[in-house]
Amino acid sequence: MSKKIDCQTHRFIVSEKDAHRRLDNFIHGFMPQYTRSYVTRLIKSNAIHVNQQLKKQGYLVRTGDQVTLTIPESEPQTDLPEPIPLEILYEDMDLLVINKQAGLVVHPAPGHANGTLINALLHYNSEQFSKVDRYGIVHRLDQDTTGCLLIAKTRFSQTFLNHAFKERNIEKKYCALVKGQMKKKQGIIDFPIGRHPTNRKKMSIHARQHRKAETHWKVSCQFDFFSLLDILLKTGRTHQIRVHLAAINHPIVGDPLYGKNRNYHNIQPEIQAHLKQINRQMLHAQQLGFIHPTNKRFIRIDAPLPDDMIKMLDTLKNV
Repeated sequence: MSKKIDCQTHRFIVSEKDAHRRLDNFIHGFMPQYTRSYVTRLIKSNAIHVNQQLKKQGYLVRTGDQVTLTIPESEPQTDLPEPIPLEILYEDMDLLVINKQAGLVVHPAPGHANGTLINALLHYNSEQFSKVDRYGIVHRLDQDTTGCLLIAKTRFSQTFLNHAFKERNIEKKYCALVKGQMKKKQGIIDFPIGRHPTNRKKMSIHARQHRKAETHWKVSCQFDFFSLLDILLKTGRTHQIRVHLAAINHPIVGDPLYGKNRNYHNIQPEIQAHLKQINRQMLHAQQLGFIHPTNKRFIRIDAPLPDDMIKMLDTLKNV
């Protein structure tokens, strides 16, 4: 649990379940709005102490360790506002929920220096989001995954929501169109996930270093060669749903990274023609449920399906 000392300093007490994690991974787990590279820079700049002592990023935290993190004042603004449209699902003084469109990258990255969600937020309300760490980002969706994305508008809301994600107090429901018919109506996938041993762009259930991951699924609709699933995400590992569904031989339709076999034989020509037009994974973050940081009421936000998934489902239903 994090105790806020002032607007820049946070203190964590390592619980038994977090013991033996690397210091950089431990911090990133509590503060996911900061990239691992940024956490590493904080450690090297002596901004992070363990029991009032400096430790290296590879230090394995122990139960009862007191970790103190001091965030420096915000760096000068370098990201620029861009008029990127945002579909607002919910907004108040504390937070914002958008229906993220496919193709929108959350953070600038190699090959995506602009045109990101951050650029869009600065255009939407530069004065608000430029004052919040990491522009209020508290979780992420893959570039081509659509749906509910929650953004904090104040430092207090950001700390509160970070803790809620860390403690798995956020309900995250998705829907996905997958290859093949499921043998059961529902199930749980709990393969641990880590970085792929040879392909650094991918995650894998066969990683050398991995973390617990749990995905609950339920069949919403069955088609001849496909299934529409409702998914409840219990943990939030990178690419978790995509990796887990591919691991049970039901990859998400259109997934360019984990959908190994995109050749669909014995399928009606109308469906094959539509499949050729799909250029992303058919995965949508359909609902977020969370306790509001200020009024402490539980709210749920729903995001309507994107047009490409609606068209694909209509094709499957009508053929």
